Amino acid sequence: MEVSIDNRQNKVVCGEELEKLILDAIEMSLKKEGIDDHVEVSVSFVDNHEIQQLNKEYRNIDKPTDVLSFPLHENFENITPPICLGDIVISLEKAVEQSEEYNHSYNREVAFLTVHSMFHLMGYDHDTEENTKQMRQKEEEVLQALGILRV
Repeated sequence: MEVSIDNRQNKVVCGEELEKLILDAIEMSLKKEGIDDHVEVSVSFVDNHEIQQLNKEYRNIDKPTDVLSFPLHENFENITPPICLGDIVISLEKAVEQSEEYNHSYNREVAFLTVHSMFHLMGYDHDTEENTKQMRQKEEEVLQALGILRV
């Protein structure tokens, strides 16, 4: 597994502990789906301003969001390793806001955003009630496996 982490913001301090959390969340998400370690993922940390610009450009929504996923594949048939799954862009500024709003830890919020985005990279979506239910269940199973519980 190769994960590239790029910190493009200076509003929220992040260090080795956060990077380890990201790596663990990615690894456990892959394990949940039975995908081997021969994958590449890019993770970028940005602020609300940059994620708003990306959200406007790629989704025509002119407001900041918490995470954006840019999958490189719609399915995994006939793809040989190493597989580059795509890019994850997380607003750490928004993660802080949401952790306070939802009354849970910043680490839980970042782990959730990472896992959520990983499932998007692996082809899941929350476009229907059934798909949302399936995706949420997988996300919670990964977070529980990581020992990150709702409190």
